[in-house]
Amino acid sequence: MRRLGRRQRIVAPIWTALVVCQWSNLALALQTQSITYVLTRQTDPASTIVADADGAWRATFTDGASTVLVHGPSRTFVESTTGATVTTSNWVRALPKPFAGAVDTDWLSTRLADRSPDALAIAMQYATGAPTVYDGGGSKIGGDADYGPLQADGTRQEGADFNDYLGVPWTYGSTTDPPEVDQAGALDCSGFLRMVWGYRLGLPLGLQPGGAAIPRRAHQIASSAPGVVVVKDNGVVSTAYSKLATGDLVFFDAATDDGTQIDHAGMYMGLDSGGRHRFISSRKTVNGPTIGDVGGRSLLDGTGLYAKSFRSARRL
Repeated sequence: MRRLGRRQRIVAPIWTALVVCQWSNLALALQTQSITYVLTRQTDPASTIVADADGAWRATFTDGASTVLVHGPSRTFVESTTGATVTTSNWVRALPKPFAGAVDTDWLSTRLADRSPDALAIAMQYATGAPTVYDGGGSKIGGDADYGPLQADGTRQEGADFNDYLGVPWTYGSTTDPPEVDQAGALDCSGFLRMVWGYRLGLPLGLQPGGAAIPRRAHQIASSAPGVVVVKDNGVVSTAYSKLATGDLVFFDAATDDGTQIDHAGMYMGLDSGGRHRFISSRKTVNGPTIGDVGGRSLLDGTGLYAKSFRSARRL
């Protein structure tokens, strides 16, 4: 059960841009204002809730996690493979290092005004039908991703990591992982999460579990990735939806041929237009990342494949 603790008020300066008319020219002036943040400590998990002076929620920082939930304009995410949509004013940002209890008000004020793609928008850049995205150097960094190349038996090959999608080598300490040419433009379930949170949002990446890096496999991310476990894996199906926040990683035991080990991972998007708990993940049957309902509904609740195999969740 969540418990509220002491509250703290912080008055932080912010900068706002004003357009000033001077004769026939437009000049840009900067004016300082101040904003009062009200900080409230909360347990389960340990976190700091940030509100404004009127009590409106602005952000949530979780102790030990780099993920920060920030208020922003409402957006609606859609995909052709489902009639459901996800509309949310939650924006998911990443701190440069895990939250240690002190809110950086300069960082927060900047993020509250930031309209660049967050974790949700970045994830949708790889979903079914997504247009190609290029970086400043003209290299492809986003666009509708496959799960993996088609094999002779008609299934999709597993093993496509973020650097395979990009077609670039990636160095981990003294080890360099070259890209697999036949997996260009493809992301398996854990490779997809590593693309979003590692390559695009800058969290550390590793090939093996341990340390402060996101490891390679779904079961390793579930048990050993940085951040905070918000839904513990008790070896049975979980219905602890109230523990989840937008952007949390969700884990499943969806396959029947590998025992009880976690074998699939995705990211929680929030409640959809039907009031259901929807997630995004990359999977074989739909050939890539999706919030849709092909090859199993992308829902944590109900009686579908993933609802019946939902096991745990982690906040990076």
